[in-house]
Amino acid sequence: MAMVIEDGKFVELTYKVIDKKTKDVLSEVEFPLGYIHGISEILSPEVTAELVGQVQGDVIELPINCDEIYGPRDESLVFTDHIGNVPEEYRKVGTTVTMENEQGEPKDFVVIRVDEKSVTVDGNNPMCGRAVIFILQVITVREPTDEEAAAGGSIDADGVLDMPNTRKIH
Repeated sequence: MAMVIEDGKFVELTYKVIDKKTKDVLSEVEFPLGYIHGISEILSPEVTAELVGQVQGDVIELPINCDEIYGPRDESLVFTDHIGNVPEEYRKVGTTVTMENEQGEPKDFVVIRVDEKSVTVDGNNPMCGRAVIFILQVITVREPTDEEAAAGGSIDADGVLDMPNTRKIH
């Protein structure tokens, strides 16, 4: 009988995020992500909840409204500046510019438009305002090894936990 995803199981999966309207692939994970369900979650709780009960080989399609995760677009985060004020390396669409607010907190802005006179940057999360479909493919479901259980996730070749933001369980 195939093992189902539940708390304490080691799970590997790949996923891609597709724009519902344009069908463009917005991001894709090619190498399987390994984690221990219920312990070292790497995806949002909404997504993780849908994985419970799935088995190896299952593919899940999950529609997600990004406004619920990232909040609605904020047009006050869109700025246009004279091209002469913008360093040359930032005059390319898609470039990320990190700026600080008055409190000194960093925020990423992405260059969305460049013409002969000006450069426009947008500080909204690129996913804002989009409806996307998360397509997850379950690659592996098994009991974790002792090392994985101790570390709370997948271990790389050097025996080091290769995931940030996880917590050990015992």
